[in-house]
Formats: sequence, structure tokens, C-alpha cells
Amino acid sequence: MVIKYEPLNRREKIMRLFREAIEAENARDLETAKRKLDEIMELARDEEPEFYFEACFRLADIFLQEDNYRGAVKCAIRGVHRAPNEDLYRLGIKRLGDVLFIMKEENRLGEVSEDMDVTLSLVKNDEELYRFVQTLMKIARGEKVEERFSLEEFNEIIGLLRE
Repeated sequence: MVIKYEPLNRREKIMRLFREAIEAENARDLETAKRKLDEIMELARDEEPEFYFEACFRLADIFLQEDNYRGAVKCAIRGVHRAPNEDLYRLGIKRLGDVLFIMKEENRLGEVSEDMDVTLSLVKNDEELYRFVQTLMKIARGEKVEERFSLEEFNEIIGLLRE
């Protein structure tokens, strides 16, 4: 009988990295925090999707602190795309909406229209998320949109952004 301890070791390492990332962020060492979160994302991508999801949104928060709004949106979209279940998917959409609302308040929504090709290709297999990102880019360019989505969370975000 072979006992495999590797997943537990991975989880322990991820938890240690989260602690180190939070400590670095609290110390305003954002580069170290970003490096730790990137490492978590690499370790968690396939085996620990909940940790991957949370690392994406913590990284998005750090990008907001650095006024890197497009980076925050890209991380949030990545988190939504790889959400391991519907509850986290919907939570991720709401968190993405928070980032977008902050951008709108800061008059920085236009940044979403630039350099989103990689993000679009990442979400191409999720038809509704893909259409949502395309709609965001249109709004960011100042185009009028009348797009409707099956998830009400997407419709709420679009409605807030159009106001």
C-alpha cells in the first residue's frame, strides 16, 4: 500500500505562501506579495482550484493598490474563468464587478478596451464570459450596448457601467 502525502504538502506550502503574501502586502512590499501569489497560482492551478481562485483575487487587489486597473481586471477574469463551482463563479463575477465599478469611479474604465486579446483567448470556451468580456470592451470604448446575459450578475454589472 502506497500512501501519497504530496497533496497535503502542496496545501501546506500554499498556506505558507498565502501567509507570506499577506505579510508582504501588509508591509507594503507588493512585489514580494505578487511573487508569492503567482507561485500559489502555479501550484494550485490544477489541483487546488479554490486556492487558485482566491490568489487571483488577492492579486487583483494588489494591482488595484498599484493603480494597475487592467491587470486587476485580467486577474479577476482569470479567477472567474477557473472558478471550481457555480457559487465561486458567481462570487467572482461580483468581485469583478467591484473592480469595474472602482475603475468607473476613477474614470479608468477605458483601460479595459486595451490589450485584452490574451484574456479573451483564455475565456473563449466559456461562451457567456467571453461575450461579457467583449461587451466590457465595447463599453470601455464608449459604444452603446444592449447585450443580455443569462446570469443576472453580468446584467447588473453592465447596467451599472452604462449609467
